[in-house]
Amino acid sequence: MLSMKRSRTISGDIMIGVQMDLISEEKMAAMTAMEKIRLILDGVKDGKIIVLERGLTPTEEAKLIEMTMTEITPEDFPGIEIESYPSSQNQKLIDRIFRKPVVRTRLTVIGPANQLKTLKKDRDLISALVSSQ
Repeated sequence: MLSMKRSRTISGDIMIGVQMDLISEEKMAAMTAMEKIRLILDGVKDGKIIVLERGLTPTEEAKLIEMTMTEITPEDFPGIEIESYPSSQNQKLIDRIFRKPVVRTRLTVIGPANQLKTLKKDRDLISALVSSQ
């Protein structure tokens, strides 16, 4: 469950708030699909908002949703809210003709379904509300 947490910052200050994990493209590229999914699910179950610099592949996202559905419990884990916007597809003509296009998302935001709500989404903007409940 997402909740207000008391945490110590790098400088030693104590702050209360919602924790966000911003995960780089490089870190995700070094992980297997199952490692990525486990990292995301474990983080969201701990009440964190996960922001991926480079989103999941469609196959990875489908597997994340599938695994989420098996782990939902009304008392402890309400599921996930996931939003991302697609990458621009500026492939060369020859690549589009001879290769299957790979759609990869850019920024992706994932959090507990009962506390992360998308307010607005378009090609270049995701606006979301995070509640501490």
